[in-house]
Amino acid sequence: MGYLSADEVERFARAANDTVERQWRPSDQDYAGDLQKLWSAAASQGWFDLGTSNALAAVLALCRVTGRAACPLPVMDGFVAVRLLDAAADFAADAAAGAVRIVVSTQRAGAGSTVRFAEAGMVASHVLVVPPEGGRATLHAIEYARPVAGLAIPPWTDLELGAAVARVDLTADEADEIVVLLRLALATRALAAAERAHEMAVRHAKSRKQFGRAIGSFGAVQQRAATCQIDVSAGNLLIADAARRYGAGSPDWISAAELAVSHVAATARRVQQAAHYTLGAAGYFEGHDGPWLFRRVHADIACLPLFGRSCGEFADVLVNTDTALPDPDLPPEAEALRAEFRLFVSERPAPDGISETSDDMALVDAMAARGWFGMVWPPDAGGRGATLAEQFVLQDEVAFDRLPVNNAMAAVSVVGTQIARHGTAQQRERYLPLIREGKLTFCLGYSEPDAGSDLAALTTSAVRDGDDWVINGRKAWITNAHTAQYVWLAVRTDPAATPPHAGISIFMVPMATPGIATQAHRALSGQVAGSISFDDVRVSDADRVGPVNRGWEVIADTLVGERLLLAGRFAATLHRQLRDLLAAVRRDPDAVGPRGSANRARLGALAAGVQAVRQLLAAAIRPLPPGAPSWLRLAVPMAGVLVGESAAEFGAAALDLLGPAAALGAGEPGVPGDGAFEYGLRLSVLSFLGGGTNDVQRGLIARGLGLI
Repeated sequence: MGYLSADEVERFARAANDTVERQWRPSDQDYAGDLQKLWSAAASQGWFDLGTSNALAAVLALCRVTGRAACPLPVMDGFVAVRLLDAAADFAADAAAGAVRIVVSTQRAGAGSTVRFAEAGMVASHVLVVPPEGGRATLHAIEYARPVAGLAIPPWTDLELGAAVARVDLTADEADEIVVLLRLALATRALAAAERAHEMAVRHAKSRKQFGRAIGSFGAVQQRAATCQIDVSAGNLLIADAARRYGAGSPDWISAAELAVSHVAATARRVQQAAHYTLGAAGYFEGHDGPWLFRRVHADIACLPLFGRSCGEFADVLVNTDTALPDPDLPPEAEALRAEFRLFVSERPAPDGISETSDDMALVDAMAARGWFGMVWPPDAGGRGATLAEQFVLQDEVAFDRLPVNNAMAAVSVVGTQIARHGTAQQRERYLPLIREGKLTFCLGYSEPDAGSDLAALTTSAVRDGDDWVINGRKAWITNAHTAQYVWLAVRTDPAATPPHAGISIFMVPMATPGIATQAHRALSGQVAGSISFDDVRVSDADRVGPVNRGWEVIADTLVGERLLLAGRFAATLHRQLRDLLAAVRRDPDAVGPRGSANRARLGALAAGVQAVRQLLAAAIRPLPPGAPSWLRLAVPMAGVLVGESAAEFGAAALDLLGPAAALGAGEPGVPGDGAFEYGLRLSVLSFLGGGTNDVQRGLIARGLGLI
């Protein structure tokens, strides 16, 4: 079987699923007989011949199929064995044909030894023993197999080995690659089992009624389901990224794979548990697939330490080497801009400290001269029709490098893009050149004391008076209200509209207009925000952007872009903090604990969380392929939730790992990360709130799952 395209992998997986459904039911309890039949059927369909073409994506698809069926058929073991035993042609051919049934172990063992916790050992004929540090791998016939009772169903097996019948010498890198493949397979299978349980829980929540309504309408159930969907979706993206990098021959595929494994190890069990909480008693008894999936998830995650890498967990690799997170895969034009921007930054002095309040106008001018502000606008608006991916890369690089151009960047995405789409010719002529030059400052007039994330509840009103409108009301928590030239203002122009959002309009109002007053407030982060009161403020109808009472269309455009770019900004900030944290830890690795310590594990979890957010954001900006899973449309709110949680955990972890020095501010001598850790911790609350609270975002995700 040669190279398989994505469509071919999908068709292959569907056929495999049909085979598994015919041959395997964990509740049958004839585990050996069913596995024997399935192994033979799988071999006849080429499952164990994938090693000859190195088709990892297809193998992982099979791992998903078997995971969803709670089946331990060792397809990755066959993939590895066929690759390694290629020189021993008879064994490779027999393994591909299913005549020789091989499981792989990294436990040190030879003739007369016992390999423990083997999956499918009751029907295996041979064990391939691979030393994780490299050296001689040996293939042994199985002399005796003893099932051991416990969590795993089918049961794990203790295997007594006979004499070696084949030998293969491996370099350390070759052995490490095999170990990572086995770990990735376990993670993929566990996540697939947890995902199926989650899907059953969502279906159950739609139909199961309690207290007169579907339990999916209960807030607690919705929040739980949304959290599980985030974990599952991020895990699938991380696994797919590892497979893509492997197929492309990228040297960082191992880092991508270990990030996926770290994420699944931290999330699969809690997804499975949460599914059982929603399923209740219906999923607790063995007439339901829930108990079998529960066993599969926990057994697979429990086996991950059996396939330990000689270099340690990914956290150890991060601490002991200069390994960095691989950049998510983006379209070529975005990667070209990334390279161009990094060259631009390398030729300029590094920014002095962290600034969230004011822009460096020399830097703004230099970026404006390159056409980077407003590049996504159409040519008739002064842009060049750049893609959303390019805009995202620009935002990502700016935030990672902590460049003080945030106000200019925000003016482009929140105000400029909407004026380019919805504004009049006069508005475009008046505002867009200023925004392209980075010389327009604004504040966002959405939130009110009683209308934060629920913008449809806003009450600030605008009443028509001839060619003018008279505005009254109050806005709250408005960043830069005290310095902005304009307020991008959402007001109610039809108080009787149904639904409420149908009566909202948008205005671009000069802050110097009579009747506008501001009161400044300093936030926990140190940023200054303000309350704005409007007392009979008279503005011209020429200041209205978009049709009367159809401002929600403009708001929706703004919110989509704001949530994506805001989550991207926080993700890039966390990515930079991770780099700074690793730099501090690498100066004294022993200070965070030895290999396998809880502190090192926490570092690995932080890295996996940051990478999960980056993969969700990358998925959000790529065009949806035909037949894409529906959850991809929820990537932006999922990223928003995950980045908020990661930010809070990151700030606390930095203080725990580095001690009180990490709580010192910028400018203090020797402060780790130049003060970024304590600032990031204070800012983490905003990452939960910005663009709509995490609770609201989870509600949107739950609605996308059909839970209403």
